[in-house]
Amino acid sequence: MNLFRWLLAPLAPLYGAAVRLRNRAFDQHGERSAAVPVPVVSVGNLSSGGTGKTPVALHLAEALARAGRRADIVSRGYGGHRTVDPMTVDPQSSPAETGDEPLMMARRLGPGRVVVGRKRYHAALRALALEPRPDLLIMDDGFQHRALRRDLDLLLLDGVRTWGNGRMLPLGDLREPMTSAARASCLVVTRGGRADRPRILAWWQRWGSGGPVFWVDFKIGALRPFGSGERLELGAGADNPGPLFAFCALGHPEAFYADLLVAGLTWAGTWSFRDHQALTPRHLERLQAAALAAGAAGLVCTEKDAVKLDPAQALSLPLWVAEQRVTGAEPLVDWMLQQLGWGAVPPGPEGLLRD
Repeated sequence: MNLFRWLLAPLAPLYGAAVRLRNRAFDQHGERSAAVPVPVVSVGNLSSGGTGKTPVALHLAEALARAGRRADIVSRGYGGHRTVDPMTVDPQSSPAETGDEPLMMARRLGPGRVVVGRKRYHAALRALALEPRPDLLIMDDGFQHRALRRDLDLLLLDGVRTWGNGRMLPLGDLREPMTSAARASCLVVTRGGRADRPRILAWWQRWGSGGPVFWVDFKIGALRPFGSGERLELGAGADNPGPLFAFCALGHPEAFYADLLVAGLTWAGTWSFRDHQALTPRHLERLQAAALAAGAAGLVCTEKDAVKLDPAQALSLPLWVAEQRVTGAEPLVDWMLQQLGWGAVPPGPEGLLRD
């Protein structure tokens, strides 16, 4: 436990009581949750950060589009400071306004597909006012945001970190007690290939809703030179660059460093920033100096971090952006389509997503 959490430890009972009272109010008064005229799918978790909510939300939007359903994303835009709220995120938006994750999603999906707002209901209304109108909304990091009614509540669990010590903040990593898992429609275990499946299934049987369990993984399949549209595919026989100096500003950076190794990319050193931290030219200069001192052949970061970097900054070392994708999610997408009453939907028109 770090010093900040240790200092807050005496407040843990108050935090837990406040969370339980809030949940009880929503449970007993359904009218507190506002509805919108299209289905809403929430992607969230019980713990604080690091389960892969944003990559899963982005993957679902892309997969549903391939099934002919336009899914737009609403997000809080954590870390962004804007004068207009809610705000539609475009690929050219500033991460200082939108937050890094919404901008990353907008650059993958294209303009008019992501809306940020401090109140998710207002963000949803703005998304529904856009043309073409979405068939459904995906609420990124929405499990605790109960003011917007949802049709499906996807609860994510990191298959490696699981629920930590099982205690709530600040004594542990849980935002809510484990009993809250009972309101989830299903459990989505990320990094499922490395998960202790019997242990997780026993946990879900005790605390969960009885809904299905899905196992997905994250895979770094390619590197992209920063500022370029070219891609270097990774895999057996690929001529991988390296060793690299890896850096990121994530909730759990060790997961990114492990994913690089799984992809066959060695690193000579790492540098971790706090989650969502802004990255300045000065940071890049220090990173490059550290990489050179470690004997690295280049730098590598996540797509989320790349949106915060200045492409005009000159570097003597190559900077690679790791493209991470979700694998094994086909059963989850099929289940969602069935639950929403759409069944097997034929492929939609081409061009729904921007490459």
